[in-house]
Amino acid sequence: MTTVLKLGGSVITEKDRAETIDGQALDRAADVVAEAIDEPPDLVLVHGAGSFGHHNAEKHGVSVTTGTHDAGAVMDIHGSMKTLNRFVLDRLHDRGVPAIPVHPLSAGARDAEARLTFPTDQVATMLEEGFVPVLHGDLVAHAGKGTTVISGDEVIVELGTALDAERVGLLSTVPGVLRDDEVIPRIEAFDEVADVLGGSDATDVSGGMAGKVEQLLSLDVPASIFALDDLDRFLAGEFPGTTIDGR
Repeated sequence: MTTVLKLGGSVITEKDRAETIDGQALDRAADVVAEAIDEPPDLVLVHGAGSFGHHNAEKHGVSVTTGTHDAGAVMDIHGSMKTLNRFVLDRLHDRGVPAIPVHPLSAGARDAEARLTFPTDQVATMLEEGFVPVLHGDLVAHAGKGTTVISGDEVIVELGTALDAERVGLLSTVPGVLRDDEVIPRIEAFDEVADVLGGSDATDVSGGMAGKVEQLLSLDVPASIFALDDLDRFLAGEFPGTTIDGR
């Protein structure tokens, strides 16, 4: 049963401080993953950009729709994501998790109509060989625009579909999608929650919670948005927080 889990950038970094990890939160998440992992593993991890990619993308004016042909800007943005990815991998390796990186810049592309191509054969083979692939938000080549942002939310949708994942989870700083400080238990259409979804409180070039819900609604499997305290429940097979199911 393949599970795709995204570690939200706002959880594992100090998102309002450039290139700063939240070591305590990342350690907690890595502990839970290590304790819950099967043998052989059947888990794919994705992490967001947090204070690494988002700040660099904003500095260079790059987003999911606005691109850059500046190689220096590409190196700043992609390089910051590789640095964060290394932090995540190190925490997992310290706990015996056989995690290896996959960098979307080397795999994905958008055509002139912004349609995304994201090959996942390498991820499927890594799973078959007993690894835990770890992907992340990044840049991808974009016809006519140089490079644009691919969000971690887009990555989990691509993986969830291509790998026939049975469950997708998104670890957030909040216990789910909230209305009047209460968790909305289930969302089946964007119109149900359009009134409460806004942008991110900190720098975010990929759409905030609204973008996450829209992306997850496109999946053919149920997805969960939940907080760190519920990560163990999700990995045990439960659906904590808000279930997103647009089928």
